[in-house]
Amino acid sequence: MTLPPDLDAFFVANDARLRDELFDLLRIPSVSARSEHNADTARAAQWVADNLSNAGLRATVHPTAGHPIVVGEWRGAGASAPTVLVYGHYDVQPAEPLDLWDSPPFEPAIRDGKLFARGSVDDKGQLFIHMKALEAHLKVRGTLPVNVLVVAEGEEEVGSDHLAGFIEAHRDELTCDAVVISDSAMFAPGLPSILSSLRGLAYFQIDVTGPTTDLHSGSYGGAVVNPAMALARILATMHDANGRVAIPGFYDKVRDWGEKARRDIRALPFDDERFRAETGAPILGGETGYSTLERIWMRPTCEVNGLLSGYTGEGAKTVLPSKAMAKVSCRLVPDQDPREIERLMQAHVARVAPDGITVTVTALHGGRPWRAELDGPLYDAGRRALAAAFGKEPVITGEGGSIPVVGDFERILGAPVLLMGFGLPGENAHAPNEWISMDNVTRGLRAVAVLYEELGNR
Repeated sequence: MTLPPDLDAFFVANDARLRDELFDLLRIPSVSARSEHNADTARAAQWVADNLSNAGLRATVHPTAGHPIVVGEWRGAGASAPTVLVYGHYDVQPAEPLDLWDSPPFEPAIRDGKLFARGSVDDKGQLFIHMKALEAHLKVRGTLPVNVLVVAEGEEEVGSDHLAGFIEAHRDELTCDAVVISDSAMFAPGLPSILSSLRGLAYFQIDVTGPTTDLHSGSYGGAVVNPAMALARILATMHDANGRVAIPGFYDKVRDWGEKARRDIRALPFDDERFRAETGAPILGGETGYSTLERIWMRPTCEVNGLLSGYTGEGAKTVLPSKAMAKVSCRLVPDQDPREIERLMQAHVARVAPDGITVTVTALHGGRPWRAELDGPLYDAGRRALAAAFGKEPVITGEGGSIPVVGDFERILGAPVLLMGFGLPGENAHAPNEWISMDNVTRGLRAVAVLYEELGNR
């Protein structure tokens, strides 16, 4: 299928307005992790609801114990037509470090065909693509070929703590035939992609305490166990010399993807050196025996995300710290369970912790991994829609990150999930100078508009 001319004409005629509206959404600093931005996050929720209403959907803002959930609804296609649920999130990561941005993070700027702003690709820009594709159908034709639900949350960047409960509580209203999510990246510029897997997450804080206060390292060093050194010793036990996670039982539930999946991954146009250059790392590393893509798609990890202890200011201060803390995340693959990984982490840390300190492991949040078998009319529709907009057949990819709600939608609603993202490698999601390709926005609008056509015709 090609893009119908009437919908294409709508996007062309409204190009400047759509860009201005996207800029307005990106200017709202809806940082869900920071309480000082709670009012901004609520404002972003209302912006999404108002925009959906203006497009022709019935929109409601649902309060939660955290940030609001917006639900848009249009059921004019009738009971015999399929119902498609579109999910996205309007919250964003903190923008720090601010001094590394080339332009203010909440003042959108276009440079070299890229739109720079916090949330441009993760996920405001991609949610906006769906909202405007719906608007195109409703404004041009007054109807849609499918019934549509839009669920936009404000807590994805902090673990989606209240979304699964909301879906459970509103299961009957959210019943659907398919879920569509755009919160991921294409494999390469000009190469559309359908995502087949996501890693899960188990995130911990490890606190080590020793003496009741910081001590003079000359007067007490060598006689008192140093919590910072104890924490370093604990962290050093988490990997072996081959890069494997050394926590007993960690790999027991890891599903083997099989040789075909590995062949398909090797066939993708991936260059290790280009990937390394994007990261700025001197070399690539990881678990021995696996390629880079296999490491980030198929294999679980255990990583230190942050460390805090002692004196870190300018100059010298000879202190033996009383406390030390580490943030540690484990990326999980099917069929690992974050609750079981929590139990294994607790047992491992207790076993290797030296005497003379107290150590506490706190699970902060987690999510299950996900993998789909891409067969059936939903995925066929996605393939045709992407091919129509990009002029190329999409490839099947994996993703090293996590979208915990994907598994929740499948588990609670019993509906298949299609992940078709419009980001690109190196887009700096979660980092300074986050961007989205304006060409991908243009093509994404058309791909999603065709997707609704395809799903209505299936």
